[in-house]
Amino acid sequence: MTKVAKLFALCLVASLALATPAWAQEEGADAVATAPTATAASDWSLITFSGAFGAALTTIGAAYGIGKLASAALESMARQPEVAGNIQTAMIIAAALIEGFTFFALFICMQQNPWAG
Repeated sequence: MTKVAKLFALCLVASLALATPAWAQEEGADAVATAPTATAASDWSLITFSGAFGAALTTIGAAYGIGKLASAALESMARQPEVAGNIQTAMIIAAALIEGFTFFALFICMQQNPWAG
């Protein structure tokens, strides 16, 4: 098993373990009264932490993806300098798509954080 596959499996297990408290929430009117609030430090739970953990994973994944993208683009530009303009344009478009998805994922992750606003 490669190092990347092991890291992915570890992140998947950690994400599933942190999301488990969400399934244990009570139904009905009592669920609103027992929901964690930003003012009560004793109400802190793993579901509160999962938003920050998701944001960290999203940022790390985006940085890794853009790093690999730039590395491959620069290597291909070095091999074929005559098509460097086309490669650079494709690289910028792909990086913008990665960043767009990253900002969307960060927005979703921060919605789980009661201290975010």
